[in-house]
Amino acid sequence: MNLSYWEIKSWLTNIDFCIVGSGIVGLNCALQLKEQFPKAKILILEKGTLPQGASTKNAGFACFGSLSEILDDLKTHSEEDVIQLISKRVNGLKLLRQTLGDKQLNYQQLGGYELFLDADEALFQSCISKKETINTWLKPLFKDSVFSLKDNLFNFKNVNEQYIFNQFEGQIDTGNMMESLLEKAQSKGVKILNNIQVQNFSEDTDSVKIKSNQFEFSASKLLIATNGFASQLINQKVKPARAQVLITKPIENLDIKGTFHLDRGYYYFRNIDNRILIGGGRNLDYKGEETTEFNQTAIIQNKLEALLKTIILPETPFEIDHRWSGIMGVGNQKKAIVKQLSNHVFCGVRLGGMGVAIGSLVGKELADLV
Repeated sequence: MNLSYWEIKSWLTNIDFCIVGSGIVGLNCALQLKEQFPKAKILILEKGTLPQGASTKNAGFACFGSLSEILDDLKTHSEEDVIQLISKRVNGLKLLRQTLGDKQLNYQQLGGYELFLDADEALFQSCISKKETINTWLKPLFKDSVFSLKDNLFNFKNVNEQYIFNQFEGQIDTGNMMESLLEKAQSKGVKILNNIQVQNFSEDTDSVKIKSNQFEFSASKLLIATNGFASQLINQKVKPARAQVLITKPIENLDIKGTFHLDRGYYYFRNIDNRILIGGGRNLDYKGEETTEFNQTAIIQNKLEALLKTIILPETPFEIDHRWSGIMGVGNQKKAIVKQLSNHVFCGVRLGGMGVAIGSLVGKELADLV
């Protein structure tokens, strides 16, 4: 890029904080830094035209884990770790709602439902047997029982006649959330440049030299908030994980309301604008979905459509309106990586598919490291 003196002077000189990634983490980090350092010059670099990754691609679940997911996590995490994970998700959602307000998010607490396939009777019984134990663990957080049983009020087919209901789960409008975060950051004087991909960086005694596909410049501190794309810039234990999604055209008299989890959370669906949005299926091809390519695959898309036809809308005609995918950051542990990497470089990555829940908190924790 052939930059003018004015462009260099106004946008790329005396940068106090350069943040890579304008998703939930990056924008919340910028807002927190502005609170701490009101006069700081903050520049966010975003490789997409819109915030890429998962922030504008997610399903808009304001959730903290279904009962089977929590029990699954207990196989690889300690009880203390799992409670801490849930606590962070709950506090992260509170922070998101405080930052933007429920109206801006179109936040609705319609509750969350976990469905169990007829073939998963053993999993259902296992969850029922542990339900009260988990409720007891979570009571200090919620001051009430989280999980209860509900009959099949939505008449889904080929599933157990009872759901496990989570009264505290909600849903948001992802587009509204990101628009509002972008507006708020820019109103505070944060500069955001799109279609800029950071290729590498090197550290000097008192600054970081940053090379992008368009220009080179220096900043006092570099904060990396690229989640699923983190391994392209830093050596941390985070892998990309693609999540595929589709949405139907509007359906007349759609009475399905809430957020729904199926097969230990590997599939999820919800109502939005008289449509059904459904996503998941990464477990059908773990290796293939460890990618940063924004594509869809027949094996997963066909499965999502099959679930619509056989379980969710078996007696309702529907048409698919749109398909897309997002890139999450995962690892062998669900705890996010928020750390100082060197004198002037920091990262907040590996949100483990819980970006809506913990993104605000990870952004704040990242800013607090500086």
